Amino acid sequence: MKITGLQVIVTRPGRNFCLIRLETDVPGLYGVGDGTLNGRELSVAALLENHLAPLLIGRDPDQVEDIWQFLFRGSYWRGGPVQVAAVSAVDMALWDIKGKVAGLPLYSLLGGRCRRGAVCYRHASGGDFPELEDSVHKLMAKGYKVIRCQCAIPGCAGTYGSHGSFGGPGARSLGERLPLEETWEPRPYLATVPAMFAHIRETVGYDIDLFHDVHERLMPIQAAQLAKELEPFKLLFLEDPLRPEHKESFRLIRQHTTTPLGMGELFTNKWDALPLITEQLIDYIRCGLTHAGGITECRKIAAIAEAYHVRTAWHGPPDLAPIAHAASVHLDLAIPNFGVQETVLFPPETHEVISGMPTFEDGYLNVSDAPGLGCDIDLEKAARYPYQRDYLPVSRRADGSVQDW
Repeated sequence: MKITGLQVIVTRPGRNFCLIRLETDVPGLYGVGDGTLNGRELSVAALLENHLAPLLIGRDPDQVEDIWQFLFRGSYWRGGPVQVAAVSAVDMALWDIKGKVAGLPLYSLLGGRCRRGAVCYRHASGGDFPELEDSVHKLMAKGYKVIRCQCAIPGCAGTYGSHGSFGGPGARSLGERLPLEETWEPRPYLATVPAMFAHIRETVGYDIDLFHDVHERLMPIQAAQLAKELEPFKLLFLEDPLRPEHKESFRLIRQHTTTPLGMGELFTNKWDALPLITEQLIDYIRCGLTHAGGITECRKIAAIAEAYHVRTAWHGPPDLAPIAHAASVHLDLAIPNFGVQETVLFPPETHEVISGMPTFEDGYLNVSDAPGLGCDIDLEKAARYPYQRDYLPVSRRADGSVQDW
């Protein structure tokens, strides 16, 4: 069996996605993968089409590990989010093919089920505390057992996560199809978040796991202060408190608080995650399968984490396609140290183009027993939703200086 072609599909059925279909010389046998990198989709597509596709033609798709090593290390210039997203897409497609050849779902190839389903979380948000409370109650009524809480911050235009979409009241546009600029300041943020959880715990109680995404915006001592103040509210974890470059600063947070910590959304390989895991400076590793090397690399990250009592919380945002979400849940089902899985609701047009999104029931996600990933791409329908340039927002402080978004 040989790889005969790689088709890149850039489509926008609600959000921009960079997808692939990896063809083989066996009639009807192909694999699908997700290489979406929000705001850089065309860069990933160009790398796949112009550089990786020629390297793959004629190779045996059964050799998943060797192909991963060849694509990651063979170019000499290794790593970085664009390259890793492209490699991740190929890796997912190779595992999809392997499952189809075996006639088994991916989780079975990874060792079989460790659990009946993957407990998952959705995002609750609000412009104020009562609105957030209402959002939490609605998710609880649907069966969610873990909920992420975000709320608007007074004086901060377009607070991240507070309105269900980017660019809340007061956000500034740089122009048509250019980034939104949002204002953010640490002082009102640090005052609001503890008060937010005090309100939610008082009104909702402690029979549900809650947590919060800092989104890498704080200085180390600020993150330590916030985590300490949140201890009474028993968070599942505090998400991404620092920039990914500040790994050594997690020691400072750990010295000051027992609030569990999660990190890794911007990590691109096992070496990024290694220091935080081996020093037990985090409790949840949050890499995304599309952005950290695919199934091959993330199962290694999970194995390293297991040895240090760290659980997984793979990134599962709306700017990753259902293919990546399915790959995450397959891995969730097969690893012993799974923690929680992020999930989202996609619009109908996404489901028109991509089938196989994990199903939700009573707080848990599951995948079908179809061979491989259980996903497919409708190429004809994908063509109906052309790419449109889009960017993540940009944050600035009140004085106009750039702030981590």
